[in-house]
Amino acid sequence: MSSVRQEVKYKIIFVTKEDHEAPSNAELVEEDPNDPYEEQGIILPGGDINWNCPCLGGMASGPCVTEFKDAFSCFHYSKEEIKGSDCMEQFTAMQQCLQLYPELYPQEDETSPKQSSKDSAAEGVSDSGIRPLSLQTLL
Repeated sequence: MSSVRQEVKYKIIFVTKEDHEAPSNAELVEEDPNDPYEEQGIILPGGDINWNCPCLGGMASGPCVTEFKDAFSCFHYSKEEIKGSDCMEQFTAMQQCLQLYPELYPQEDETSPKQSSKDSAAEGVSDSGIRPLSLQTLL
């Protein structure tokens, strides 16, 4: 017979071999078609940003969440002719925060072989190996 132990927010269920042999009696809950966060993508029908979208890859949580949300919101709501051109301050703040946590936010070029300083300079990478963050990197 299985046993159940409730931990703070998790339920731990230990099952026996006999439990696995019996057919499942689990009931599936039908998804709510009106759930505003269900499979909506990055932009919700009303035009707001869906911060729960898995497409954000975890950027909407963690130590730089405030800086990310400020920069992304500025870009999304930007009315400038070159979209986001008025958001440099927010993107700079976000980039500075990301650089404080390299283990959580690795730079793109960390996975590629080392480049010479000449190659890096030609591609816009500083001597420190940090590639400037751009809107294209996020989108």
